[in-house]
Amino acid sequence: MTHLNADIIWRPMRPDDLAAIIPLAAHIHPDYPEDDDIFKERLSLAPSGCFVLADASGVHGYLISHPWAGHLSPRLNCLLHHLPAQPESWYLHDLALAETVRGQGRAKEAILLAEHAARKANLPVLSLTATGPARTFWLKQGFTPEDISEAEKAVLASYDPEASFLSRPVSGRV
Repeated sequence: MTHLNADIIWRPMRPDDLAAIIPLAAHIHPDYPEDDDIFKERLSLAPSGCFVLADASGVHGYLISHPWAGHLSPRLNCLLHHLPAQPESWYLHDLALAETVRGQGRAKEAILLAEHAARKANLPVLSLTATGPARTFWLKQGFTPEDISEAEKAVLASYDPEASFLSRPVSGRV
């Protein structure tokens, strides 16, 4: 069943949304489990980069993103403890949509939210770790592979053997 409710919107994530986001993440990403504290910490550290796709019936997706520095991704299921003092990019930690809202342009809307956050933070690049199954989607969104270090190869292996570090310039920058 496709969800076509016109009232469904992206809105800032709130702490009480975590009760819906955490099981949604477990359902959508069973091969990439993360502890509840990961979600809580990302929201606490970078609320301006965290959004939910919701309507009166509940949460149908989420975006978790934050400032980041360098070409070394956070490991899967690893707390950050703090954000970098001098970020260089806006990192998309996770974008997940329930099956019922896929194919409606909602992911592109979420990427625009991340770009807006990056522009507000004066960061010129979006970056992310693409898992093997999601790589094709991210390449279609204009992200390209980065040259990576041996240390980054080890981080990517914490996701899966086909994971890659991708980035793209923030569009609409002056």
